[in-house]
Amino acid sequence: MTEKVWFITGAGRGLGYLLAHDALAAGDKVVATSQTVDGLAERLSASNDSLLVVPLDVTDARAASDAHDAAIEAFGRIDILVNNAGRAQLGWFETIQDEDVRRQFEINLFGAMNVARAVLPTMRRQRSGLVVTISSVNGLVSNPGGSVYSASKFALEGWMEGLAEEIAPLGIRSLIVEPGMMRTNFLDPSTARQGNEDIEDYAEAVAGFRTFIAEANGAQKNDPEALAALIVAEASSPEPARRLLFGADAHEWASAKCQQLAAEIDASSARA
Repeated sequence: MTEKVWFITGAGRGLGYLLAHDALAAGDKVVATSQTVDGLAERLSASNDSLLVVPLDVTDARAASDAHDAAIEAFGRIDILVNNAGRAQLGWFETIQDEDVRRQFEINLFGAMNVARAVLPTMRRQRSGLVVTISSVNGLVSNPGGSVYSASKFALEGWMEGLAEEIAPLGIRSLIVEPGMMRTNFLDPSTARQGNEDIEDYAEAVAGFRTFIAEANGAQKNDPEALAALIVAEASSPEPARRLLFGADAHEWASAKCQQLAAEIDASSARA
C-alpha cells in the first residue's frame, strides 16, 4: 500500500495546514482537524474521497475519540498521526498566571496525549504507524521568556521518548520534529500569549523581550513550507529519522546545549 492516511491536528493554519496540503498533493488521504475549520476544506480544495475535515479541541478527550472514529469510518485506517496543535505561552514565569501555565500544558502536552490515546489502539491493531510530534528546539533548550513554553515542550519530548520505546515493538515508529524559529503566525498575538503580571524587577527585560518577539514575528528565517515537504518525505521513508532538527538556529542551539551538558557531566564526575 503506497497511499497513506494522515491525521493532523492544528491543520487550520501554519505548519499543520502546509502538511495537510503537501500530503494531499502526494496522493495521500488526510484527516485535517482544527479548533476552527470554517473554510478549511475549501482552502485545501481536495475531494471528499481524500479529505475529511473535523473540528477538534485537543484538550477534549471525548472529541479526540470522536475525531478518530470519524477518520476510521471515512478511511478505515490511520497511518500517520501528526500532533501539531500547540500554543506559545511566553513571558517571565512570575508574570504568567497559574491558569495560563496550566492551559499551556493542557494544549501542548495533555492535548497530544488525548489524541495519541485515541489513535494508538488503531495503530496497534494495524501493527504499523508513525507518530510525528511537532516539538521545538525549545524542547531541548530554554531561554528567558520561554520558561513555561519550554517546560511544556520538554515534557512533551520526555513523554514521547519513552512512548516511542513502548510502541516500537508493535511496529509503530516515532519522529520528533524540533524546528527553530519559523515564518508562521506562531508568534502573532492571535496565537502567542505574554504574561500579564507587572513586576518591576523584570520590567526592562520583559519590554526588551516583547520588542524582540514583535520584530521577529513574520521575519523568521526558517521556511515552514520546506519543513512540511521534509516531514512528508520522511513519512514516506522506510526508515524515517527519530529526531529532526530544522533550521540553522535549531542546530546551533542544540549543539551548544549538548556541549554545555557534556561539560557539566564532566564537572559532576570530577566532584563525585
